Amino acid sequence: MSGEVLFEDAPRFDAEVPVAIIGAGAAGLTAALAAREAGAEPLVLERDPVPRGSTSLSAGLIPAAGTRFQRAHGIADDAAAFAADLHRKAHGKADPALVETLAAQAGATVEWLADRFGLPFSLVHDFDYPGHSHRRMHGLPSRSGAELVDRLRSAAEARGIALLTEARVTTLVADRARRIRGLIAERPDGARERIGCGALVLACCGFGANKALVARHIPALANALYFGHPGNEGEAVLWGEALGAALRDLTGHQGHGSVAHPQGILITWAVIMEGGFQVNLRGERFWNEASGYSEAGEAVLRQPEGLAFDIFDARIAAIARQFEDFRSAEAAGAVLTADSPEALAARMRVPADAFAATFAAVEAAKRAGSADRFGRDWSRTPAPLLPPLHAVRVTGALFHTQGGLAVDRTARVLRPDGTPLPNLFAAGGAACGVSGPDASGYLSGNGLLSATVLGRLAGENAARLAA
Repeated sequence: MSGEVLFEDAPRFDAEVPVAIIGAGAAGLTAALAAREAGAEPLVLERDPVPRGSTSLSAGLIPAAGTRFQRAHGIADDAAAFAADLHRKAHGKADPALVETLAAQAGATVEWLADRFGLPFSLVHDFDYPGHSHRRMHGLPSRSGAELVDRLRSAAEARGIALLTEARVTTLVADRARRIRGLIAERPDGARERIGCGALVLACCGFGANKALVARHIPALANALYFGHPGNEGEAVLWGEALGAALRDLTGHQGHGSVAHPQGILITWAVIMEGGFQVNLRGERFWNEASGYSEAGEAVLRQPEGLAFDIFDARIAAIARQFEDFRSAEAAGAVLTADSPEALAARMRVPADAFAATFAAVEAAKRAGSADRFGRDWSRTPAPLLPPLHAVRVTGALFHTQGGLAVDRTARVLRPDGTPLPNLFAAGGAACGVSGPDASGYLSGNGLLSATVLGRLAGENAARLAA
């Protein structure tokens, strides 16, 4: 059974490696690159035929402060401002040491990936993400996580890093002192390989695909659309429990309230943050959309049929087209277009009078530069929505969990008393991130922030420990 730990005093293995890494998403591949640079020969084990993971389903954006990419656009940002934003969004409930570490290391990690491995990052400089006091999202040309995984995999292959695909790790092997001695991987033909290691990095993401764990820890989303990778079955949580590791913030998660329905394509929150809004099937607004897209998941699911519409215009659509997902949504016919609010309401099949009144109220708040009854301040996005107008029918979804194994500043997994387990590290969704226990604590990009920064730290420190 996956998630099992065997305790053996004198284990035997078919092969031995200094550093084993479970998972070949952004966290695992970044850990592998860092371990290789630190002088180790890592082995990455991936359950799928081709590395994809949760990263491939994201926009591939990494938030980082004080980078040269920001300076090129005249943006003066630093780690202290970033940490303050993380603390504020998490309502002060995230681990302070981890917040400071990720905020301080993110800029260096993005530039390291760019300079050492040729990843062509650029700054998303033309719109704001909710909760960030500066524009600090860094992405690749397609603005897709699939490109990020592909480029990381290519970098790993170019450096001779061993990547074993179609190898599902079902079992960890540990001694009585809770030192990881190795693992057992199952192959498609049923064969089982026992691989020993000096240190282990868990980069196998969270438990979003494990309905029993979601129902236990995040009951509000127990029946929500799951928009993450099906391999996120919670092995890291289960292994951690068996090893006596500390688990934190298992209620924390990233939701999203802008997944095109029924197409199942992510619609960038830029359509909202640039001056768009959401309505339900009654043609009425129902919340402050500027709060964040993670909170939007539950907000949308509370509406009739768990559906809503994103409302925006051609100017905003032009900004959104930098994202490959949005272009795919247009090609799939998910983006409705009309020349007036009344005509758009007809295409949406919502009450025309209610929608026209909602539209007029938003435009009046923009002209006044005031906050509306939901608390949304329109003074930052006063541009009116002009024809042609657009709408996309969307639903709420669970993207990935944010709680997990407690780690220290070096990405080592901790016991409940704060001492580290001997040689176990975690990164990305396997580790507890910096969003705290609530969906509202998720700051845009927190997932890949944890994946890349903790991945780098885990790889470096696992290599040193295994030397």
